[in-house]
Amino acid sequence: MAVNKNQRKTGADYETMAAKYLSGQGYRILEQNYRSRYGEIDIVAKMGSMLIFTEVKYRTDSACGDPLEAVDIRKQRRISRTALYYYACHGYGEYVPCRFDVIAIYGDGRILHIVNAFELQV
Repeated sequence: MAVNKNQRKTGADYETMAAKYLSGQGYRILEQNYRSRYGEIDIVAKMGSMLIFTEVKYRTDSACGDPLEAVDIRKQRRISRTALYYYACHGYGEYVPCRFDVIAIYGDGRILHIVNAFELQV
């Protein structure tokens, strides 16, 4: 399914909202919309020495399901492969811890941050 410009802009707006939320929680935002041949990671952040790879999902209402349901095992694998590529490209060794978070943004403005939402999927 093709994504039109308005959908991309809407997605970018919610990713910016999520990045501001994380910044307010003390995270340092390293990248937004990190892309590689393996996939995309919405937000790469750092808290202390830990890298946090964050997927952002938005739904205006429940007709399309809960935004958290959209981060299925296939999506988790794609994010994991992209995170491994990020490690390699940025010179992070295996001693640098990471985790995978998901931020759900609901139509009423609520933000739900799931810390350590899933483990590395290879």
